Amino acid sequence: MRLIIRKLVQLVLVLLVVSFSSYVLLSALPGDPAVSILGVSATPAAMKIEHHKLGLDKPLIVQYVRYMQHAFSWNFGRSYLNTQPISQGLSQRLPVTLELLILSQLIAFAVAIPAGILAARKPDGIFDVASSGTAFTFLALPSYVLAVFMVYLFAVKYHLFPATGYTPLTKNPVENLKSMVLPVITLALPEFAAYLRLLRTDMLATLQEDYITLAKSKGMSERFILLRHALRPSMFSVVTVAGLNFGRLLSGTLIVEIVFALPGISQWTVQSIFAKDYIVVQGTVLLITFGYVFFNFLVDLIYPVLDPRTRYAAAV
Repeated sequence: MRLIIRKLVQLVLVLLVVSFSSYVLLSALPGDPAVSILGVSATPAAMKIEHHKLGLDKPLIVQYVRYMQHAFSWNFGRSYLNTQPISQGLSQRLPVTLELLILSQLIAFAVAIPAGILAARKPDGIFDVASSGTAFTFLALPSYVLAVFMVYLFAVKYHLFPATGYTPLTKNPVENLKSMVLPVITLALPEFAAYLRLLRTDMLATLQEDYITLAKSKGMSERFILLRHALRPSMFSVVTVAGLNFGRLLSGTLIVEIVFALPGISQWTVQSIFAKDYIVVQGTVLLITFGYVFFNFLVDLIYPVLDPRTRYAAAV
């Protein structure tokens, strides 16, 4: 319990520091929100009124505190360009990005874990060599090349799945899954390759431990040793990278969202940057920051589950 409380305090502190840093950097960008709202022909008096309305005539720390107070109640302000509430835009786009993120990671784990175990079971064997070559291929391929290839092969040539577009899950679950197949696989393949290589490496190291030798001497089956004794301690690197990926992919799915025309957060953020709609960027950056910190917080809680020795080490 003390560990959870300490991690929660760290989460809040890191979130405040990172959010304040990003707020300061975004505030320093060129461009005036009042100009975006009123236009370049606005008079100085109108600009002054608009600055007061937006709170931009206050010190930066006061602006930040006010912004965070509203943000905690899911109020990130309104877009300077179309006056749409940013919380409404996030509510529309966040489910798309989260669905893409969760499905891709589930597929990557579902394939990488058994493949990593089989590769470590017989190092330098046929499966190990084949899976390593496949993993290096997917790691070397840029996302945009893989995305275009998936569209050409499965949408243009064989007409199995739609090339672009998105159907909400609440509207039609079947069409939703069909529209997500290609972007999910495009995103999952590089992640699968990274998880496979990490798990294989850690499994090979774990299988050299003394307690694995003791388990073999007791006559335990190879399958039981791999799944019961070797897998969990070998998941540290995979879980760590997965935690970073969950936060990274909240903002790192831009290429996939553009190629497959998915209305997600990444595409909206980049569009807002080019349009100098910085209030939208502030909202998405704050959400992405929270995602990074929260997922790494979950990873810290998973460590003691994977290996109880970390729990005792933390207590000491």
